[in-house]
Amino acid sequence: MHDAAAAIALLEGASAAAADVFRAILTRGPISRIDIARLLGLSQAAVTKAVGPLLEVGLVSDELSLPRDGQPGRPANPLMVVADALVSIGVKVNADEIVGVATDLTTSVLAVDRRPLKTTSVSSVADAIEACTATLVDALGPLAPRLCAVGVSVSGDVDTHRGVVRESAIMGWTDVPLATILTDRLGRDVLVENDVRALTVGEHWFGVGVGTDLFAIVTIGRGIGSGLHINGDVVEGAYGVAGEIGHLPLTSPEHLCPCGRRGCVEAVAATPAIVAAVSRGHGHDLTIGEIVELAHERDPIAVHTFEHAATVIGTAIATLVNLTGPQLVIIGGEAVSNFDLFETHLRAAFEEHAFGAAGRCEIVTRPHTFEDWARGAAASAIRRLAEKGA
Repeated sequence: MHDAAAAIALLEGASAAAADVFRAILTRGPISRIDIARLLGLSQAAVTKAVGPLLEVGLVSDELSLPRDGQPGRPANPLMVVADALVSIGVKVNADEIVGVATDLTTSVLAVDRRPLKTTSVSSVADAIEACTATLVDALGPLAPRLCAVGVSVSGDVDTHRGVVRESAIMGWTDVPLATILTDRLGRDVLVENDVRALTVGEHWFGVGVGTDLFAIVTIGRGIGSGLHINGDVVEGAYGVAGEIGHLPLTSPEHLCPCGRRGCVEAVAATPAIVAAVSRGHGHDLTIGEIVELAHERDPIAVHTFEHAATVIGTAIATLVNLTGPQLVIIGGEAVSNFDLFETHLRAAFEEHAFGAAGRCEIVTRPHTFEDWARGAAASAIRRLAEKGA
């Protein structure tokens, strides 16, 4: 049985224990009732009570039989989410385009839509998101009535609870009530989230973060961002700001950041800063592709610019690791494809500044497409739905 309206109502009204059980099945399934009880510290009776309604509305299933590893008795019937019981939409907002995806509950992508942006005006972006959402709903076909959540991710200082983009240097926005604008246009609640935090939610629930208590994501590209997953949850901060390593003042005040402050990591390490520095050094405008090619050809200006950026980023990562102590840092973002230009000096700076055992933190790269970022927005929207009742 698939009753989307009943499933949404159940999640919105779930108790804290029931919400925890659903999230455990969603992110760790297939999983047995016994393992859920152990994981959450609940009695088996409490787990059984929570699971019953989830089975009834078709959100989870226990029809998968697994052997008991040679042990006698009936096969185990673990619980797993019914992926297409509900669907979601996630949108990643960039300065030059928006990327939208429709996903199932596990954020497997069902449909994709990309739209260029002629301007970063709020009305233009809202028009594009509205059109993108309509296209994705049409693409869902018979699954469209199961749409349960819409998430939109934007770079910058985002107040998720109020749905306000307080400051986005990339978009040129200040105090934009984006959630209200989009909710009015779409006729349904819209979650607005910081893009890196949304990406971290996606990794927490469905990526490398599953089963990892402490990890961080650092993104390198048009901006330098980070998301923190500490003690089993994504950190938002008291004011919706946490992990903004791109705005740590780790370089010379002579460097002006797009945020209006001086000495920020982004002011020398983000792609626009690298492009500006190398173009200035050569006396004419260059593209990032041309600059990467120059660096691979050992052009001294390009090489120095990337090495300086890498040193500043490595120092920022060491600062992050010293403060929060993750066991893993994932480096993502569009510049990961050129990580060879950063790696040596980034790792050297990290090793120089990481304190004591913090230096044991593993640094790995994980390429993320903008569809992955949009999936993070969808995951954030599903996460909010799964936590409403709790």
